[in-house]
Amino acid sequence: MKDYVLIFRMDITTAEAQPTPEQMKLYMDQWMKWVSGISSGGRLADGGNHFSREGKVLKPHNTITDGPYTAGRESVAGYLVIHAKDMNEAVIIAENCPILAGEGTSVEIRETANPGQ
Repeated sequence: MKDYVLIFRMDITTAEAQPTPEQMKLYMDQWMKWVSGISSGGRLADGGNHFSREGKVLKPHNTITDGPYTAGRESVAGYLVIHAKDMNEAVIIAENCPILAGEGTSVEIRETANPGQ
């Protein structure tokens, strides 16, 4: 098994893109069901979390900006680490992520690098 990081992107900065409390409950129920399925299948690794909306971006020449880095309106909202036999299996796991039901969302899958191997 290899470790893969699922990086979740969505609009975390625009007020109108934020869910209502009722929507958030529904989304969290879907999220927990999905994550529980990964865990019960022995595919959930240690590591993963949501990120706050606050942050700073540091760039060369002492440039610091407030807020998370965004591309368009997307920003990294969080990540999970999973075990999968290969990239194809990691994609199959990620395809069921409830975040993909939203507009302007994405899940990036990256294999972790194991130095010295």
